[in-house]
Amino acid sequence: MSDTSKNMALMVVPQGHGSLESYIQGVNAIPMLSLEEEQYLARQVHNGDIDAAKQLIMSHLRFVVHIARSYSGYGLPQADLIQEGNIGLMKAVKRFDPDVGVRLVSFAVHWIKAEIHEYVLKNWRIVKVATTKAQRKLFFNLRKAKKRLGWFSADEVATVAEELGVSEREVMEMEARLSAQDAAFDLGPDQDDDEGSYAPALYLEDQRSNVAEVIEAADWEQQAQDRMQAALNTLDERSRDILRARWLEEPKQTLQELADRYGVSAERIRQLEKNAMKKLKATMAN
Repeated sequence: MSDTSKNMALMVVPQGHGSLESYIQGVNAIPMLSLEEEQYLARQVHNGDIDAAKQLIMSHLRFVVHIARSYSGYGLPQADLIQEGNIGLMKAVKRFDPDVGVRLVSFAVHWIKAEIHEYVLKNWRIVKVATTKAQRKLFFNLRKAKKRLGWFSADEVATVAEELGVSEREVMEMEARLSAQDAAFDLGPDQDDDEGSYAPALYLEDQRSNVAEVIEAADWEQQAQDRMQAALNTLDERSRDILRARWLEEPKQTLQELADRYGVSAERIRQLEKNAMKKLKATMAN
């Protein structure tokens, strides 16, 4: 399979825990774009370049996964949430204007959330009515067991539990579930969130996770790695090897081990390490 085919395959989220984890690993491995690359590709999209649109989409799939995870507490398949978010990302790429002065991810967050919200509105219910075998038995038989409107009496609960071979507690729980009404996902047109009204849309997201901060941190980490690699490339081969062995590899090597490798004293290795570190810091500071 070509790289392009592999990348396009990542836009379709697979079902199943193992395959979903593979998908997430795949999108996290796709390099992020610099500001200049992003703006160039966005302008190419406006010129009708489909490949540029694909590159923008692929480089931002990791952020869709992150946003979709904040909606995982509602019993809906994670793969479906991600897929809906991907649709929002594609819509955002089509509408993104690089000259406005914001990054694509900041613009796309609204579109990604909008698609996920729409999916949740169509598929979400506060309580899963029947999950266990006993609950499924109750679900299909409890309504037939009711002889009148209203709640079961204690005697009726005991009778139904005996007839269906379940506990009285399970009968009462299922009766409550079947009697419950779905909560409105959003506030009604005559409600205001400043008037003490509450709806799932107001607290659907996991506020413990700030998407902007995650993106900034990932962007900073990538830039730091790029600067580190560029600075290492300015050193001679021996200095690079010493720094990698002493700081970047596991297990870290001792001064004596490196001294034995290069046929010099441990003190000489320490001096080379100190000089290389000093030059590395100066290069990264520029």
